Amino acid sequence: MFEYIPLALITIVFLSWCIDYINGFHDTANAIATVVSTGVMPAKYAILMAASLNFIGALIGTAVATTIAKGLADTVHMVPAVVMAALLAAIFWDLLTWWFGLPSSTSHTLMGGIAGAVAAHAGLNALNWVKLREIAVFIVISPLTGFVVAAFLIILLLWIVRRMSTHRVNFVFRKLQLVSAGAMAFTHGQNDAQKAMGVICLGLIIYGFLHSVPGANVNVPLWVKIGCATMMGMGTAAGGWKIIKTLGHKIAKLKPIHGFAAETAAALVLFTTAHLGIPVSTTHSISGAIMGVGASMNPRAVRWGLAGNIFAAWALTIPVSAMLSALFYFALVWCAPSLTHAPTLKSEVNAPAPDASVQIADASVQAADASVQAVSQCRP
Repeated sequence: MFEYIPLALITIVFLSWCIDYINGFHDTANAIATVVSTGVMPAKYAILMAASLNFIGALIGTAVATTIAKGLADTVHMVPAVVMAALLAAIFWDLLTWWFGLPSSTSHTLMGGIAGAVAAHAGLNALNWVKLREIAVFIVISPLTGFVVAAFLIILLLWIVRRMSTHRVNFVFRKLQLVSAGAMAFTHGQNDAQKAMGVICLGLIIYGFLHSVPGANVNVPLWVKIGCATMMGMGTAAGGWKIIKTLGHKIAKLKPIHGFAAETAAALVLFTTAHLGIPVSTTHSISGAIMGVGASMNPRAVRWGLAGNIFAAWALTIPVSAMLSALFYFALVWCAPSLTHAPTLKSEVNAPAPDASVQIADASVQAADASVQAVSQCRP
């Protein structure tokens, strides 16, 4: 199968694994920020748990990978330069927001990058606006849903435990929060690792190593699943301490019962959207859930100034990523114009040369046909 592997495809796989690694340490906080901030588990053990469950979750399901691979634009416009530019833009924006400790969305960075590069290559009409509008709607819905579900859940839980002592409540929910943090880590792997899988599958489709059936989920090769899951697990193990501090300590002060409510709400949102194949943001979901829990206790307990900075980063993610990817696209075109053309497919490269005897036979038939035509023209 891999007798001929183009350098551009190798580059796409490498960049996709880079974005998965960055996603791992960039979004570690999504799964473990609350469990660390409430003191339920030491950070090093929480990171190890998150890395393991991220790996397992990444091996489950392909609906989100299908959306990334063939849902945002027609694969005809997905030339190597488009895919590379999208990945470079996503890596740049993720590292920039990580440096400033802002929990931006890797998912929407990648989607904005693909949209910007496709628009630069083939124009805005080449984009699948129906799918993009659906994703745009869920940019708003996912944090709002996390906010509302978490607020409702914490109110319900506080009513249930109203007659229990504070010590008893903390003891019970310190145990339960291990389950909710595990669920959050699992759904993060299930949702976010599939984005890189989708990009790699897109590269394999471009070069003819993978066939896409319209209306069906992409058949993600096992090596792609294991590679993406491994890179995300390694990135998670590296830890993203700046964002852990932002989510776990700076938005709102949480106790174990609040952490359980926030993680459970976010995990429910992510599990549902992963099943539907909608690539929502893990970061948006857990951030909205933490704000919902904090606001239900006391609206003043939420640091709305910091929340405003996070919202600004969310709003800028897709347009900035789109512009960055367009710039990267033009830079790649300038450096390597061949990357803007549809590549020679594997089947065409490996196609056997025509047999000499077949060529001779074809030539004989053509000569005979020419003789018949000459005789028929000479007849009166």
